[in-house]
Amino acid sequence: MKLAIVLIALALLSGNSRLFADTMPKAGGSAACVVLLHGLARTAQSMDEMAGALSAAGYRVANISYPSREHRIEELAPMAVEEGLERCGGDATVHFVTHSLGGILVRYYFSKNDSSRVGRVVMLAPPNQGSAAVDAMQDLVGFDWLNGPAGLQLGKGEESIPLNLDPPDFEFAVIAGNRSIDPITSAVLPNPDDGKVSVADTRLAGMADFRVITVSHAYIMQDHKVIELVQRFLTHGSFAEVVD
Repeated sequence: MKLAIVLIALALLSGNSRLFADTMPKAGGSAACVVLLHGLARTAQSMDEMAGALSAAGYRVANISYPSREHRIEELAPMAVEEGLERCGGDATVHFVTHSLGGILVRYYFSKNDSSRVGRVVMLAPPNQGSAAVDAMQDLVGFDWLNGPAGLQLGKGEESIPLNLDPPDFEFAVIAGNRSIDPITSAVLPNPDDGKVSVADTRLAGMADFRVITVSHAYIMQDHKVIELVQRFLTHGSFAEVVD
């Protein structure tokens, strides 16, 4: 117990919220668990602010890092999702908060595996209908090096994984961004877009809720309003503010 307190104190002093999230006392395993899955060419560090906020709200958090540029979606999905389920432990309900590719991994995994443990899922900027940017830019020099084999599966062509998945059978919501800091990629996307995915292509049949925020693809998971909306949906199943 003393060691856990020391680790938490060090995490707070250093700003390392991922350490804080992964070492929180589990309250006898009774606290709900949330798995965080980052996007393409990112690491778990990109989800640190989200992890810290959810931990402070009382959730147990498993912030997963996976080699997004090294494998196809078929390999990444079990690698990332199963690590999250294992870290949460037991048979308790597990929520997911995902960024971009992370949402497609969850969709792919649970299209082939039992989803009875899944609680609520919030997808941030997911290319649920594929991204036209992939089709327009995949032949450019360096695209495959930057994005890996999974990146080539996020377009709208024959290789598209998102377009070949049925809507999920679990409760989920989507938050899209409509601000771009990438004018080159935005030029090949329908407006509005977040620099990587158009708002229209984040939508998916069966959404319990949907919200568009003025934020870019790269930073949507760190936006304070987005984090607030994530907490509302995980708690209430809606982005609407709950008034007592």
